[in-house]
Amino acid sequence: MPGLGPSADRREALRRRIRLLVAATITYNVVEAAVAITAGTVASSAALVGFGLDSIVEVASAAAVAWQFSGAAHEERERTALRVIALSFFALAAYVTFDAVRALLGTGEADHSTPGLILAGLSLVVMPFLSAAQRRAGHELGSASAVADSKQTLLCTYLSAVLLAGLALNSLFGWSWADPVAALVIAAVAVKEGREAWRGDACCAPHPLATDLSAPDSASAGCADGCCPNDRKDD
Repeated sequence: MPGLGPSADRREALRRRIRLLVAATITYNVVEAAVAITAGTVASSAALVGFGLDSIVEVASAAAVAWQFSGAAHEERERTALRVIALSFFALAAYVTFDAVRALLGTGEADHSTPGLILAGLSLVVMPFLSAAQRRAGHELGSASAVADSKQTLLCTYLSAVLLAGLALNSLFGWSWADPVAALVIAAVAVKEGREAWRGDACCAPHPLATDLSAPDSASAGCADGCCPNDRKDD
């Protein structure tokens, strides 16, 4: 019947899928952080080191979701997980802003690094896949924290593109300002996503226990940000 949430078996399958995706995200980001920080140190590249630190922030966000889904009562842990994710967004925005301002003031400019270019290109392929898969599972399960973490992963994709473009433009044209300007835009997006996660406004599907999307109180069952039919019909 339309409006019914996933069955119990389907919910359990979605929980397992989210746990696997989170584990893959953590593993990739640990490797990414080690490579980026090492390459950045060797090349004296603040941008690469910052990218590596962003990977550590992503690990913290994914670990919060892993903790939430490690127990049976994952719904009760959602608020705490969202707060951790929000703080991760804010920490990322703060660092990126600081690093971008330093670069614009003439210090900490990104140097050319072949390992950095390869890493950024690889992340542009891997991160969108992980983000989309987790977002779909989070929507169907009705988990705002899983959706919020998928946004954190997608933000890492944007940072990969910024790093790649910044290194390339700096190497080809000497445009050292390109990377920090784009990074400031990413920082603004991170603040927005952090505020939404803190308020619990992450876009998600109706809660699995919701029985009817047309019910007056269905918005309280996990709907937010215009994602449910109820929210969209008044647009």
